[in-house]
Amino acid sequence: MKNLITKSFSAIAFLGINLVIFGQTIDTKSKTILDDITKNYKSKKNSYFKFLYTSGKASQTGIFYSDNKRYKLKIMGTEQIFDGNKVYSISEEDKEVTIAKPNDNQVAFSPLSYLDSYKKDYNVTYSGKKTISGIPVDIIKMTPVKSNGLKSVTLYVNTPQKKLIKLEQVSTSNDLAVITISNYKENQTLSPSTFTFDKSKYQNYLITEL
Repeated sequence: MKNLITKSFSAIAFLGINLVIFGQTIDTKSKTILDDITKNYKSKKNSYFKFLYTSGKASQTGIFYSDNKRYKLKIMGTEQIFDGNKVYSISEEDKEVTIAKPNDNQVAFSPLSYLDSYKKDYNVTYSGKKTISGIPVDIIKMTPVKSNGLKSVTLYVNTPQKKLIKLEQVSTSNDLAVITISNYKENQTLSPSTFTFDKSKYQNYLITEL
């Protein structure tokens, strides 16, 4: 489960014209929805949400903060901070901190990374509507243009509110991971230390910088 998190949601056919960019296909309805969500997220000073992460029979609750350039993720006794320059992975159980420059896998958890990366990394198809917990959602299916360990990513979008409420990842080995998002909060007054790593708090930890 930790690896999936750090690696870094009746069908109605869409009849619009597809965009084709370097062999990539993105239907125009999906593009409009994703662009609107991305614009909404990025218009906020910061965003917060809780999420339920499910893989196989195991489920864990986590929290996520982001100010679009930085993020903090907490789940399963592990905290990950991206301060805009480096990723700090903190394991309370192992008393270890790993510091590294970010790569695509490490920042893939953020919903914004999918909302941005669809433009070059995925074929995107509008797959209809359904109702989740009484909320009508649009379904967008993404398949990678190049091999990245995933078979597909499905986004479930509350389009009127321009928010992602569920994400499903299917790996090439057919493992399913589901992230269900709740309790959105936006434009909060956050501590200046929210997205910073304070080494003095981890004097008893093994700190490794890669």
